[in-house]
Amino acid sequence: MDAKIGKFFDSVGSFFSGGDQIPWCDRDIIAGCEREVAEAGDSNERKSDSIMRLSWALVHSRQPEDVQRGIAMLEDSLVNNTGSPLQQREKLYLLAVGYYRSGAYSRSRQLVEQCLEIAPDWRQALTLKKTIEDKIAKDGVIGIGITATAVGLIAGGIAAALARKK
Repeated sequence: MDAKIGKFFDSVGSFFSGGDQIPWCDRDIIAGCEREVAEAGDSNERKSDSIMRLSWALVHSRQPEDVQRGIAMLEDSLVNNTGSPLQQREKLYLLAVGYYRSGAYSRSRQLVEQCLEIAPDWRQALTLKKTIEDKIAKDGVIGIGITATAVGLIAGGIAAALARKK
């Protein structure tokens, strides 16, 4: 019984904390990736790999400005359309993570759908899609709760005002 109660409170806590499974990245890792890009030199393949690692670190950052920088880098590299379908899939996925981190859930879902067109069984993209859909549903439930509370307060205020007039 105690285990069921604990599980219930954990699920409620997870609901309100927005606990997703997407990893975070520290500033130290971002700085290391930036050094790696700077040291890559003229080798296109090495520089491209370094930029992908930096993009990964940026979109997984807790700092909104880092996430925006990562999004810009990934969008730029997608416009140039360089790389294999596997690299395109990775870039789309990282871009979806960036948009998810920045709160643009519908854009994130569109990008995940594009990933799944390239690789329909890709577990990482399927997990992100479920995380996005859960977040959208949770935000909808919270929005409905806030609206219902506001309507209740207004109705209570009107009822109280009418009761005072009598």
